[in-house]
Amino acid sequence: MVSTRALHPLDQRVRRSDMTMTVEPPPVSSLAIRLLDAAPSPSIVRAVERAISDLRRSVPVLITEGLFAALVLPAETITETGLQAMRRLGGRLHLVAGSDARVLPVPDRASAQWLNAKAEEPTGPHTAASALDLAAVALVKHARLLPVALVATVAGDPAVLARTEALLSLETATVFGFKPALVEGLTRVSEARVPVKAVEDCRIVAFRPADGDDEHLAIVIGSPDPALPVLTRLHSSCITGDVLGSLRCDCGDQLQGAIAAMAEAGGGVVLYLNQEGRGIGIANKLRAYRIQDTGVDTVEANLQLGFLADERDFGIAAAMLRDLGFGAVRLMTNNPEKLSELTRHGITVSEHVPHRMVANQHNQAYLDAKRERSGHML
Repeated sequence: MVSTRALHPLDQRVRRSDMTMTVEPPPVSSLAIRLLDAAPSPSIVRAVERAISDLRRSVPVLITEGLFAALVLPAETITETGLQAMRRLGGRLHLVAGSDARVLPVPDRASAQWLNAKAEEPTGPHTAASALDLAAVALVKHARLLPVALVATVAGDPAVLARTEALLSLETATVFGFKPALVEGLTRVSEARVPVKAVEDCRIVAFRPADGDDEHLAIVIGSPDPALPVLTRLHSSCITGDVLGSLRCDCGDQLQGAIAAMAEAGGGVVLYLNQEGRGIGIANKLRAYRIQDTGVDTVEANLQLGFLADERDFGIAAAMLRDLGFGAVRLMTNNPEKLSELTRHGITVSEHVPHRMVANQHNQAYLDAKRERSGHML
């Protein structure tokens, strides 16, 4: 586990006084007030989860890298109050945009509204990014916000700034360690028999990630033998396709088709992963749809928003399979990355089982892009 610095200077005062809920108030100028417990240094997940909460409320967060530090806010959620705090507490502002961390200048008279708009279209001349800039974008992406961060360098001692302004502070290593820590902390929390239309012999098992976010589900059809490779599909959640029957993708058909195929084969496991829109979240997925309506394909739409073509982490799927007792799979997929990622995470893929659905006039271009841009076996 990567180490993380104390999140808040009041933590020391709480431990010394041996109190858990009553703390000395921070200065009047502080941007946030927190009641801290007396636990040791918080985990990576706790640190980043609390940072995400602040960023979504336009409260700046400190990121440190050795002797260097920067204040961070998402351009998407920034308010005038947050912007003024950044100008008061930090040095010159700049934007860091996209997974490739392009650094763009910010005009001195820029408003919060200007920055909100820039989050949607972060274009313009840019320069190379620092480690702090890379961490800033990664943190904003963890919050499932548009990957454009407002950053202000900090000249003084970041520990003093964190103490006087009651700001959350975390190291770059903590930011980059967040996704692996979520996999390590995955916990099975509940299960029940749930007969479904295609098969009555069905059990659903819920797994909760370490940050307390929405659960991932294992849909277990029949009673597959753990000693044999289990017929498996990794299915990322798709509200539009799975729930609403959207014709823009083939997700709903793939989900129902996989369950039916497993019922016919006598058993299998569908891992229903909470990774909407290839990991960018439902709000950003809808933004990608809007871009696609201009004639751009699904991969390019994600890239234009500043995300990678695919932001998902299939280490979660491997952890779920191991917990269920399966070490080898017959994988139903058209995506070669799922094959390689499960193998990389220690699951044996004994067979690739093609899983193709019939196209329609609304998703033909989507399927073409998956084949031509992402190498899907369609």
